[in-house]
Amino acid sequence: MPQFEEEILFKEYVKMMTDMIILCFTLAISLSFWIVSLTASTYYGTLHPVSPWRWLFSILVPLILTSHSLKRKSLDRSGALGALVVGFILTMANMSFFASLLAFFVTSSRLTKWKGEVKKRIDADYKEGGQRNWVQVFCNGGVPTELALLYMIETGPGEIPVDFGKQYSATWMCLSLLGALACSAGDTWASEIGPVLSPSSPRLITTWREVPVGTNGGVTPVGLLASLLGGMVVGLAYFVSQLLFVKDLNLAAPQWPIVVYGAMAGLLGSLLDSYIGATMQYSGYDKGKVVNHQTNSSQWICGKPILDNNAVNLFSSILIALILPGMSWGFWPVQ
Repeated sequence: MPQFEEEILFKEYVKMMTDMIILCFTLAISLSFWIVSLTASTYYGTLHPVSPWRWLFSILVPLILTSHSLKRKSLDRSGALGALVVGFILTMANMSFFASLLAFFVTSSRLTKWKGEVKKRIDADYKEGGQRNWVQVFCNGGVPTELALLYMIETGPGEIPVDFGKQYSATWMCLSLLGALACSAGDTWASEIGPVLSPSSPRLITTWREVPVGTNGGVTPVGLLASLLGGMVVGLAYFVSQLLFVKDLNLAAPQWPIVVYGAMAGLLGSLLDSYIGATMQYSGYDKGKVVNHQTNSSQWICGKPILDNNAVNLFSSILIALILPGMSWGFWPVQ
C-alpha cells in the first residue's frame, strides 16, 4: 500500500478514536454531574436532582452543534470552546433558553455567510465564512450565560411559564436573557441584511446625514425591519419551546407576548447598538471601504475610538437585559 494511503488511513483512525474518546468522556461527565446532583438533593433535602438525560442532552447537543460549526468554519477553535460552555449552561438551565440560543446562532451564522462576495467589497474587516472567536461568542453569549446561572440558583434547572404575577424574579431573568439574545440577533440581522438589500444609503442615527455603507451607526429601513424580524425569530423559538416543554400553561399568564417582546428587543437593541457605535466607535473611509480603526490615510466619518464592535455588542445586550423587562412589566398580561 502506498505511503500516502497509509497516512490517510492513519488520520481517519486517529479521528475515529478521538471521537470515541470525546464521547466516553462526555458520558463520564454527564454521569458524574448527575451523581453530584443526586447526592446534594439527598443531603440538603430541598434540591431536586437533575435527570441524567438532561445532563446528557446538555452536553451532547452543544458538542455536536459546535463541532459541526467548527467544520463549517462558522466558529474557530476558541469560539467553539466558548460556544460549548454557553450552550451547556443555557441548555441545562431551560430548554427555552436553548431554543432561543439555537435560533440566534443558526440564523446569524447563515446570514453572515450570505452574499459574502458583496460584503467583502464594502467591509474591510469581513472574514471568509464569518468565523467567530471566543471574544465574539462571550460578548454575545456572556450576558445570557450569567443570567442562566442566576436562574438556576433561583429556581433550579427546568422550564417555567413567563408570569410576573406568580414568579416575578424568575420571569425577570427569563425576559432579560431573551432580550439579550434578541438584541444580538436584531443587530446581526440588520448588519448582514441592511447593507446588501437596502436600495438607499444608510443615515447616521445621531445626525441623520447620509453615510457610506458599513458605517457604524448607519441605519436603513431595511436594516431596522431586519432587526425586528431577527428578534421576533428568537422570541418565536422561545414561545414554541414554552408550548412544548412547560406544563399547565393554561394556569399561567398568556405566553404570546414573548414573540412581541423578542421583536421589540431586536429593534430597540439594534437602535441602541447603532447609537453607541455612532458615538463611541470610530468609523473612517479608506481606499473605498469603511474601516473601524484610524490610519494615516483614513477620513473620519463619525465616532471616537473608545470601543470596538465586540464591546458595543456587549454594552447593548447588557442595557437591553437591564431595561426592557422593567418596561414590559406594566404591559404584561396577567392570568
